[in-house]
Amino acid sequence: MEALSEDSINKWIVPQLSVGKRGPRLHVAASKIVGAILYKLKTGCQWRLLPVKELLGEGSLGWQAVFYHFQRWAADGSQTICKRGGEWVGFQARKAARTCNSLFLSDDTGLLLACSGPTAGNHHDLFEIERVFGQLTELLSEAGLEINGLFLNADAGFDSDEFRRRCSSLKIEANIAFNPRNGAASEDYVYFDPELYKRRNTVEQACAWLDSFKALLVRFETKASNWMALHFLAFTVLFIRKIKKLEKP
Repeated sequence: MEALSEDSINKWIVPQLSVGKRGPRLHVAASKIVGAILYKLKTGCQWRLLPVKELLGEGSLGWQAVFYHFQRWAADGSQTICKRGGEWVGFQARKAARTCNSLFLSDDTGLLLACSGPTAGNHHDLFEIERVFGQLTELLSEAGLEINGLFLNADAGFDSDEFRRRCSSLKIEANIAFNPRNGAASEDYVYFDPELYKRRNTVEQACAWLDSFKALLVRFETKASNWMALHFLAFTVLFIRKIKKLEKP
């Protein structure tokens, strides 16, 4: 099961990887190790069950080495069941399991741009929204994406004065659906464009694409940084696939 071809990995991913001066040197092509990590991301298998012989060759590296390189490279919101617990995990009665929650941003074409760190899944969408939304906007800024004037569609779970004020302070045009549980909203106070809100289905589509990466459906990573790294890797795969489609005549 191949998420990306080796040529694509060598072209788009390997040049971005750090090459440390300390630690064991690579005795296997970096593209092969990345391919093994992508296999885990795509299939959702546990690290110790990686078919390293088939992926890397007989007598090359064990699964521990693949995991080591993943963590080293990783160091430089949807509900997810967390089988092994870990950072930012809470019990959610509706799913009868420990879960975590992350928020995602995509552009108008459904291209995923950023995700927040996980928060405990036993809280609503607005839990620690200042910190979580700050992570998202910081990621956009680090990527060189302009926040001032950004148009944002958000569902009724984010219908709050606090979140609207936060968006306004960042010069973000927030188009947030009204939450009936908050009572009737005054159209003189809050503007909402239902036609533009229909474009929000691109976010739902983007999150559905993530479901093809089985390692993201059930969280086995106890470290939040490793969990986020797997998401960013999935974003990268989807982005490279889109680029390759554009390259075709």
